[in-house]
Amino acid sequence: MEISSLFDFSWLAAEGLGRLPHFLTSLGIGLLMGLERERNPTARAGLRTFALVALLGTVCGVLSQTQGAPWLTVAGLLMVGAMIVIAYLDAAIGNPREAKEEPGTTTSAALVLCFALGAMVAYEFDRLAVMLAIAATVLLYFKPELRGLAQNLERRDLVSILQFAVVSFIILPILPDRAFGPYSALNPRQIWLMVVLISGVSLAGYLALRIVGRRHGAALLGLFGGLVSSTATTLVYARHGRSAQQLRELSSAVIVLANLVVLARLAVLTAVASPALLPNLLPVLGCALLPGAALVAYRLRRLQSQDEPPIPAIGNPTELRTALVFALIYALVLLVAAWLHDKAGTVGLYGVALVSGLTDVDPITLSALRLFGLGDLAAPQAVISIGLAFLANIGFKLGLIAASGGMDMLRRCLPGLASTAAGTAVGLLLFA
Repeated sequence: MEISSLFDFSWLAAEGLGRLPHFLTSLGIGLLMGLERERNPTARAGLRTFALVALLGTVCGVLSQTQGAPWLTVAGLLMVGAMIVIAYLDAAIGNPREAKEEPGTTTSAALVLCFALGAMVAYEFDRLAVMLAIAATVLLYFKPELRGLAQNLERRDLVSILQFAVVSFIILPILPDRAFGPYSALNPRQIWLMVVLISGVSLAGYLALRIVGRRHGAALLGLFGGLVSSTATTLVYARHGRSAQQLRELSSAVIVLANLVVLARLAVLTAVASPALLPNLLPVLGCALLPGAALVAYRLRRLQSQDEPPIPAIGNPTELRTALVFALIYALVLLVAAWLHDKAGTVGLYGVALVSGLTDVDPITLSALRLFGLGDLAAPQAVISIGLAFLANIGFKLGLIAASGGMDMLRRCLPGLASTAAGTAVGLLLFA
């Protein structure tokens, strides 16, 4: 007997039980959500209630379909709402203090959602209903963590989130999705989509740095600092190392780690913007990452007993001015890269990579990915462009460390950054 035949439920239809898998799915959804509520002492509905409500949703959905009466689903939803109101009024009369302290809003909303998910199962949205049930259960279970997260956010953090929402959900949809300019190199929506991508990665690192950076030491400071801005992190910690000798070991570790995170950032950008190039780029990034990561791991082990490190003062990465500047730089690099590639071939593109990579790897990386996606650039050329930009950026960082942190900081950071650069060069020679 084939394994697939074990999961064949077609025989149920012949027995008049064709809808049984749907009811089993809705029962599982109700039990999952109810199990979480059962553990909560303040919840007024638990395992049995949620399971019954999910089954009721599926029953109403099935009857609505078979009888041609969509109002039955609406009636079932109203019944659940009335049940919640009656339960609350009963609790308010029997124990007014308890009702006042805990109105049970979350449990009530979860019950309504549970009914709706049961109805979705009846309408053949089984997979989506299960995914939503899992997501809802996660939200219910991690209430303390989510509350702590909200309480740790300051006004500027909320402003950052709102600005990212403006960049992503207001500006992006209204931009035209067609090519403009010479060589048809400028697509406003594609350019702004890259802004959204960079802002999203930077915002995640910014919020993580604000929330947990100090409590978990140099490793997370380097990680999140690299996500927000490796250049800003390098500058800040080079100055820390220069001003306080006891911070030099920690600052050098954070700087090297932040620049290693750039490699992971490049992999993420490639996976999102041009996943077809990822198999060609990953070996190069791996060669660059390994030697630097080994040195950083050794230094972080020596730093475990030190006091809490300082958090760098990094500005909001999602403010509109920052997004506009990045969009202009990216558009300019994209245009110049297309022009030089047309006039001077790959040599011109490599020159752009070296120059633009001095201050920021992201624009030339996204430009190379865009050209590769359009078929104007071969995979080896795109990988070499990204690798050259990263090498130029490492060279710029070494100069920045020497100017801001002095020769002692440069001496401490040089082994990690130089080994990373050497690994990049070896990766380009072997795999590009």
